[in-house]
Amino acid sequence: MKGAVRSRVPETGWLGDTPQRNYAAKLELFNAFARPELREAMDALSMPANSRVLDAGCGTGEAVGWWCASMQGRGTVVGMDLAVAHIRAARGSAPAGASIVQGDMLEPPFADGTFDLIWAVNAVNHLHEPAAGVQIMSKLLRPGGRIALGQSSLVPDMYFAWDARLEARVNEAVRAYYRERYGRSEREFAAVRALAGWLHQAGLRNVGVHTRMIERTFPLSDADERYLLECIFRGTWGERLRKFMDAADFAELTRLCDPDDGRYALRRRDFHFLQSLTFVVGTRQGDTRYSMPGHPATGGRHG
Repeated sequence: MKGAVRSRVPETGWLGDTPQRNYAAKLELFNAFARPELREAMDALSMPANSRVLDAGCGTGEAVGWWCASMQGRGTVVGMDLAVAHIRAARGSAPAGASIVQGDMLEPPFADGTFDLIWAVNAVNHLHEPAAGVQIMSKLLRPGGRIALGQSSLVPDMYFAWDARLEARVNEAVRAYYRERYGRSEREFAAVRALAGWLHQAGLRNVGVHTRMIERTFPLSDADERYLLECIFRGTWGERLRKFMDAADFAELTRLCDPDDGRYALRRRDFHFLQSLTFVVGTRQGDTRYSMPGHPATGGRHG
């Protein structure tokens, strides 16, 4: 590992990320919400003892602790993130023995061939040049090492058990908001669907894909309700969608998202939610022993 993080301040990321950005509260809520599915994906990778794992874009660091637990303390785990606030939070949550460093995925502060696995969830899509980021990070792998890219909502539309027409209007309003805020085209927002292509472009082998569904029904746990209420209902679907929706549709959406309303969706007995969580895994050339568990092309077991 190189001794210090590069001092250059990177340009603003694709979705506005800089060392000053702070998504800590949202990241903590998502990690608590998706913990079962994320832990399942980790266990399916079956990392052997003495492995070295990098969580690239580690956010608030919960996955660093999960990796330590998954390997039962018989390996090395490093978390890396660009944002100062995330680094501070991750250092507070990471177990003893895990390292947390500030770094840019396009200029990582590590020597080539350092890691057996690079784990990056909801991170590469924030880069200006995701394919370049994958190529750069793949050099950090030893021969036979793997990179696992995770992306939630690769299938872009969440599913709720209510009016499908309203659901479609909400999803389009969200896309319109992001187009206006970031000045990006629909084609650019869809680029994240090229996860598997990025691994192929980086020269990785045995590229496999496995999608899990995050599925929740009534009654919700506290962690599930907090995430859906704060991050989706308020943080994604709140007041900022008003200008992109018909007034009657927005009023209906507001009622469904209001805990004080009798129709509040998260406490309805017919509540049913689905969101995709996709992992793409590839192996650095030099050793073909490792592949994506659960993908037919690899011959591995189902994870």
